[in-house]
Amino acid sequence: MNFRKFYIFFSFVILWSCGIENDLKKPNIILILADDLGYGELGAYGQKLIETPNIDALAQSGVKFTSFYSAAPVCAPARYMLLSGRHAGHSYIRGNDEWNERGDVWNYKEVIKDSTLEGQRPIPSDTPMLSRKLKSKGYNTAIVGKWGLGAPHTAAIPNKMGFDYFYGYNCQRQAHNYYPVHLYENTQRVYLKNDTLVPGTKLPNGLNLFENKSFAIYNQTEYSPTLMYNKIESFIDNSKNTPFFLYWASPIPHNPLQAPKKWVDYYIKKIGKEDPYLGNKGYFPNKTPRATYAAMISYLDENIGKLVAKLKANGTFENTLIIFTSDNGVTYSGGTDGTYFNSSGVFGEAYGKAKGFLYEGGIRVPLIVSWPAKITAKKTTDLVSAQYDIMPTIAELTGFKLEGPQDGISLLPTLLNKSQEKHDFLYWEFPEYGGQVAIRMGDYKLIRRNLKNSEPPTLELYDIFEDPQEKINIAHLHPNILSRAEKIFLNEHSPPEIELFKIPLLEKGLFATEK
Repeated sequence: MNFRKFYIFFSFVILWSCGIENDLKKPNIILILADDLGYGELGAYGQKLIETPNIDALAQSGVKFTSFYSAAPVCAPARYMLLSGRHAGHSYIRGNDEWNERGDVWNYKEVIKDSTLEGQRPIPSDTPMLSRKLKSKGYNTAIVGKWGLGAPHTAAIPNKMGFDYFYGYNCQRQAHNYYPVHLYENTQRVYLKNDTLVPGTKLPNGLNLFENKSFAIYNQTEYSPTLMYNKIESFIDNSKNTPFFLYWASPIPHNPLQAPKKWVDYYIKKIGKEDPYLGNKGYFPNKTPRATYAAMISYLDENIGKLVAKLKANGTFENTLIIFTSDNGVTYSGGTDGTYFNSSGVFGEAYGKAKGFLYEGGIRVPLIVSWPAKITAKKTTDLVSAQYDIMPTIAELTGFKLEGPQDGISLLPTLLNKSQEKHDFLYWEFPEYGGQVAIRMGDYKLIRRNLKNSEPPTLELYDIFEDPQEKINIAHLHPNILSRAEKIFLNEHSPPEIELFKIPLLEKGLFATEK
């Protein structure tokens, strides 16, 4: 080998080695999104009854955010905004949209027979997604759990939106059963050893409501969260030689109430006797609803503990960024008893204050970030931030370029103890539950409700620091804040592309002040 050839060969080896070294230095990223988990349902956030030692340990190893918000108070828009980095004024998906014009999409048995009835309205195929961005930076990408952003046979399934691997529910409606007939692995249905039990199936008349056998049909053979966790371990095993991004979109603890017997029995002993839940609104009955709800959360926590143990065993925990949060606040239906558990902490759990509403109980959620190699342990921050900050945070961390105007800010400086930019405001608009909009500006939060129904629109302003339960309306005392909010609405709202998401009063320009 002459000198020139040796130089070229040696240079190639050096470059190749540096490339491998750089890849190894990239942190693995795990984004865990719980479903309908309330702000106060973790021990790290004050929960007294439900045990979450593994999630609490993540909080101890990293940063706990106490003023973090969902971008929307229900599933699909929150997930879209999380993965796209947009707030509701600029989002394609602004509410849940079951794409009803296809046919009888709520008929569980018909959907099983006809996959074209499954799933939600597809997002645009060119949507800039966190998964796509990380894939472009050399990450192996996966989603395990619930998708909800594009039906089968469309261009918006996970495998076409930047995910190398998908396992779980394509459709939010199908996720109303933890023992489903099928899940998806990539683009194909995987049929399970479960019977076809339609969500909302009631107990036959005449059964003893206090006997376990009366409820036996609601607990079948293959429990989807267990299957999902097993796929997570397989994905990690298959990603040993490349950095990976795992989006664990857990369906837990969204209704229905179904959990492993081990954990249910544990909480029966802890909670004691309770009245059965007889089912409504498309959810199954349950003999011990409180014990089962707590069991679901502790089972998720158990699996997070197993995940951390696996990362430690293969030597990657130190360089893995783990982000844990929830898509929105606790629900009020399906047997969930948020008041009993104080699921929202000080913010309130009843209908009108929790999921589906822009009050704190509906959108204030936990955020825990752990990265032992870089983040100082046992840190708490009250930085006001939102789900659409996750995209720019990971962009700054990994070096991918953000596209178009941005609504979020990077939280990386807070994670690394550096000077942090702050939001001037957080912005929400939500076309469901009567039509709502909200803005948080410093300690003040403006809410307008009844923008799409026959009731008079509200005009509410709260000092969140002094009045976290949002009980004392001070709108009449602060015309200057209302004026500022009006300008923000005018600047931040763009007309939605989907008719279902339009709020007529908002389109007319009637925001914080009446004309």
